[in-house]
Amino acid sequence: MELEAIKQAVVDALEDVKAIDISVLDVSKMTSLTSYMIIASGSSNRQTRALADNVQKKLKEHGVDAQGVEGEKEGEWVLVDFGDIVLHVMLPATRDYYNLDQLWGAAESRRQTAKAAS
Repeated sequence: MELEAIKQAVVDALEDVKAIDISVLDVSKMTSLTSYMIIASGSSNRQTRALADNVQKKLKEHGVDAQGVEGEKEGEWVLVDFGDIVLHVMLPATRDYYNLDQLWGAAESRRQTAKAAS
């Protein structure tokens, strides 16, 4: 399955379970670990687990298996690693605290500014 199709399948699976505030960040120029970071929020620990589970099930139907999953037991922050895509499903308070959207977005802005200056 093509990377763009996998990315869209992740977003679709999140939307199916009513994820809040889905962000798709292209981090391919900032790290060699992954190409996309997808961040979404759930309204409860139960929903964060359901979101992560639904994404895994939908991608498995397309032959894409998660390489690793962390945080399912607690459900405060569930990380699902698909290799080229890393999914973070978080409670809103956890997402606000760690602020991954801004952290990775600011890194991209600094990278573009440095590139333009050179």
